[in-house]
Amino acid sequence: MQLSDHITHITGGGSDGWDTFYRARRMIADGIAVTELNIGEHDIRTHPDILNAMHKAALAGHTGYAAVPGTDALRDAIATRIATRTGVPTTAANILVTPGGQAGLFAAHHATCNPGDTALFIDPYYVTYPGTIRSVGAVPKPIITSPDTGFQPTLDALQRAASGARSLLVNSPNNPTGAVYSGQTMQAIATTCRDHDLWLISDEVYDTQVWEGDHISPRALPDMADRTLVVGSMSKSHAMTGSRVGWICAPEPVIAHLTDLATHTTYGVAGYIQDAAQFALGQGTSVEEQVAAPFCRRRALSMDLLAGQNIVKAVPSQGAMYLMLDIRATGMSGEGFANALLDATHIAVMPGESFGQAAAGHIRIAMTIDDDRYIAALGQVLDFAASCINQ
Repeated sequence: MQLSDHITHITGGGSDGWDTFYRARRMIADGIAVTELNIGEHDIRTHPDILNAMHKAALAGHTGYAAVPGTDALRDAIATRIATRTGVPTTAANILVTPGGQAGLFAAHHATCNPGDTALFIDPYYVTYPGTIRSVGAVPKPIITSPDTGFQPTLDALQRAASGARSLLVNSPNNPTGAVYSGQTMQAIATTCRDHDLWLISDEVYDTQVWEGDHISPRALPDMADRTLVVGSMSKSHAMTGSRVGWICAPEPVIAHLTDLATHTTYGVAGYIQDAAQFALGQGTSVEEQVAAPFCRRRALSMDLLAGQNIVKAVPSQGAMYLMLDIRATGMSGEGFANALLDATHIAVMPGESFGQAAAGHIRIAMTIDDDRYIAALGQVLDFAASCINQ
């Protein structure tokens, strides 16, 4: 008996670049203390008030089947949040609640791509992007960016890649690079989509973590609302990663079809969790600012530390909870550096190669442990890089 090509080809075969992460987890399982700077998981947990709202909703009986597209109250709250932030008229009819942002990415590609269609994405990329595209039968095609442009895609690169494609996936603020796409970059993305009749899928799960510049949702650009699907999430903004609450914001006919897809796949999100998400959004921006504050603070501390040496270079970190560091001066690949660092210091980071071709010779650091431990660990990373030069 053979499994379908559809399921066996999701990862594309070969290493997915996460070998260093798995090594670190095996070391931890063996009782070795490892400092993990590799995963985008908050070092604070969901606020007790949100958990209390979840508990109250569950005790009140909202534990049965919930409305598949999402409860009216949560969809209204999400629509209001989006309209307020972007200025684009948005109603509950534009919203589908999903089990996290990843489910939203899958559903968005299912809605826009036929089997065999070319689906574009920006390299460096979040690790699931190519597999998500393959999982709907489409063909992933990366658009390679450069550290020389802060990993922002250029109009020329976008236009060259777009011929014959069906969709384009973008992510700003960006994981893994921390890039916040400029107005010029977003205009280039919108121009390319209009010129080549592309669907645009905009992953905006880090929209509350912007340290420099402004977050621009491409849905707000001229003639883009009818061709853009925005994926959002409570995971990063409200430290609700395990609750699995995300959404897609899209034109009403798209949401109607996506509701059919949800009916035949996830069948919605638990009602008491949706009630907790509604409560969280109702607290305004104060909770979001509280969740984002440690990463903004650690970014500033990182820049001060990096300024005291000249071997490791920081890619401009304008948003999200990560630093992308250029370690090419050591003469090592990102993967080689990360593995040697893990062996020598028991500090785990992600090789840039885990996120595609463009970030080769870099490492990604997640700023997700308390300040003192974080700065001590980053100092060790810099000292290790210097030792590689002096060998």
